[in-house]
Amino acid sequence: MLSKFPKTHLAAAVVIGTVVGTAMMLSPSADVEAKRMSVSLDLSSGHTQVLDIPTVADQLEAITPAPTAAELPVESAVIVDVPAEPQLSWSDFQVKSGDTLSALFRQAGFNDGLMLSVIHGEGEAGDLQHLYAGETISFATNDADELVAINLQRSRLESLRIERGDEGFVGEKVIQEPEVRVTYAEAEIESSLFGAGQSAGLTDKLTMELAGIFGWDIDFVLDIRRGDRFSVVYEELYLDGEKIDNGRILAASFNNQNRDLRAVLYTDDDGVSAYYTPDGRSMRKAFLRTPVDFARISSHFNLARRHPVLHRIRAHKGTDYAAGPGTPIRAAGDGKVLLAGRKGGYGNTVVLQHGNNITTLYAHMRGFARGVRTGGRVTQGQVIGYVGSSGLATGPHLHYEFRVNGAPRNPVTVPLPDAAPIASQELARFKASTQSALAQLDTYQSTSTLALAPTE
Repeated sequence: MLSKFPKTHLAAAVVIGTVVGTAMMLSPSADVEAKRMSVSLDLSSGHTQVLDIPTVADQLEAITPAPTAAELPVESAVIVDVPAEPQLSWSDFQVKSGDTLSALFRQAGFNDGLMLSVIHGEGEAGDLQHLYAGETISFATNDADELVAINLQRSRLESLRIERGDEGFVGEKVIQEPEVRVTYAEAEIESSLFGAGQSAGLTDKLTMELAGIFGWDIDFVLDIRRGDRFSVVYEELYLDGEKIDNGRILAASFNNQNRDLRAVLYTDDDGVSAYYTPDGRSMRKAFLRTPVDFARISSHFNLARRHPVLHRIRAHKGTDYAAGPGTPIRAAGDGKVLLAGRKGGYGNTVVLQHGNNITTLYAHMRGFARGVRTGGRVTQGQVIGYVGSSGLATGPHLHYEFRVNGAPRNPVTVPLPDAAPIASQELARFKASTQSALAQLDTYQSTSTLALAPTE
C-alpha cells in the first residue's frame, strides 16, 4: 500500500516521524507549555492535510492527575488573617482604709449603675463588695473605654477575677498554689525569745506561733531562762522562685530549764490540725496559762496584799499583767459569758463559766471585743476585750482571776487539765503521719550537734 504514495510523500512522513519521536524523547518533564503542534503534509491527492500531533506536554497532561490542595505551591496557598485579641488598658488602685467600692469605681471613671451590674453578676462577683486595706483593685477597658474585666488582688496567692460575658459579669476566685519548702532553725536564748528568734532567721509572727505551741507548758514571762534552746522545722512558701511567706510549723522542740518538750503537727480525718506530743497527748490544755501575750506580771496572787488605792489589807485574788492600753485579752478557755459589763472596783469586767466548777475573771478592761455579751459563748484564745485602767486601777493592766468551786487559785501555779489526747483507734494513723516531721527534727538536731562539737 505504501507503494501507492509518491516517494516524496513517504520521505516527508519519515522525516516528520523522526522529528516527533526525537521531540518525545528529548522534551523536558517540567515547565512544559500546554500547546499542540501542527504540521502541513502535501499528500498524493494534491491536497494539503494538517495533522494535529499532540506534544509531550499534552500527553503528560492526559496521564497526570490534577494536584490536590496540599500539593499546591506555597505561593498559591490562601492565607487567612486571624484577628488579634483586643488590647486591654488596665488601671490600678490601692485600697486604703475608708475606701468604698463606689468611690473606687468613680476614681476609675465608672458610675454606681455599672458597679451594681458587676456585684450582681454571676459566680463570685458579689465578693467584690468585701474590700480590705492593702489590696489592689484593677479595672480593664477596651478600645471603646468599656469595662471588660476587674481584678482584685487580695494577696500574692489569692485574687478575684471578674470578666464581662455575653450575659453580664461573671466572677471567679483564683488561688495559686505556692511551692512548699521545709526548712529548719534553732537558737539559744541570750536575752529574750524574740531576740533568739531573730538570730535564727525567724519572723516575729513565727516566734509567736512557736510560743503558742508551748504556751500551755511554759510561761514565757516567768519561765524563760538564759541558755534555754529551741529547734523548729517549718514551711517556707515560694511563688515563681521567690519566698512570699512562712507556712506551718511542722515540728518543734523547746528545752526550758532542762525540761525537754517536743511537739508535732497532726491533721485528723476531719481536717482539724493541732499540736501533740510524739506519743499523742495534746499540747493544748483546757486553759491558757496567760490570757495576755508577753505581758509583765506587776502584782502576784496574794491574799494578804495591801491595796495600792485603798491603802488597806485587801486580798489580791488574782494576778495583774501590765501591758499597753489596747493590748488584746484572750479567753483562757471555752465557756459561757456570765458577765460582760461594769463590776464595782473591777471596772469593765468579763466573767466566764467553764464547765461546772471553774470560772475566770478579767478586769479593768478598756472595752469589750465585738460580739462579747452576757449570755453568749466564747472559745479558747478568742479576744474578749482590751487592756485598760477602768475601775480602781493605778495604770493599764489586766487583773485575772482563776476560781475553782468559787475559791480563788493562783493562776500562775494552778494545775491545768489537758485537752483530749489522740483517740486510741487513731493512734496508728497519728504515728504514721507524724513520723516524717519528727525524723526531720531529729536529723537536723543531730547534724547541728555534730557541727558544733569541738574538734581535737
